[in-house]
Amino acid sequence: MPVSRTRIKFCGIRRAADAAAAIDLGVDALGFVMVPASRRYLAPDRAAALRARLPPLVTVVALFMDADPATVQLAIDALQPDLLQFHGSEDAGFCAGFGLPYVKAVAMRGDGDLRRVARQHRQAGALLLDGHAPGEMGGSGKAFDWSTVVRGVARPLILAGGLTPGNVGRGIRALRPYAVDVSSGIESRPGVKDAAKMRAFVEAVRRADRHRR
Repeated sequence: MPVSRTRIKFCGIRRAADAAAAIDLGVDALGFVMVPASRRYLAPDRAAALRARLPPLVTVVALFMDADPATVQLAIDALQPDLLQFHGSEDAGFCAGFGLPYVKAVAMRGDGDLRRVARQHRQAGALLLDGHAPGEMGGSGKAFDWSTVVRGVARPLILAGGLTPGNVGRGIRALRPYAVDVSSGIESRPGVKDAAKMRAFVEAVRRADRHRR
């Protein structure tokens, strides 16, 4: 899917100030991590409180990893996300079973079989290419070898994994993704975003977009 503007998602949002800064920068989506083992975990009630302060037209994403259906549903009921993001071994029936659009992450440090995941998750709105191995959490700050990404997958691709203001432009030029997703690359410590890094990341994406038209 050729695009002239790369969408931007900031993930691991935990603070109202970080959400506000992201919105001021024109970020398209904010991700809330619903995985208790993550250093960026935000309980559903706290995430809902942040969500209530967001303006319209900002996509709210709830991230899960191998959660049971009741846990996912409780988080959905509290947060009312626009989009679900699954990072574990969830099958397509599970991901689609909550009546919301979803994104499926592909662990590119594993076999990274993008075509297989695309076939299995035909209902996914997009596939997110992350730098972790199967069974690991995202947000590790690890990039993967972008040259391993196969072409011609009939799904929008979201590039993640180790992105920073310094390398996101190269990633956009290399893969021309629909969107980019960043967490650790704009932080001063896990769960605490850095305003200068956030701004630099968005500016780097915009520069790359100007050269892809």
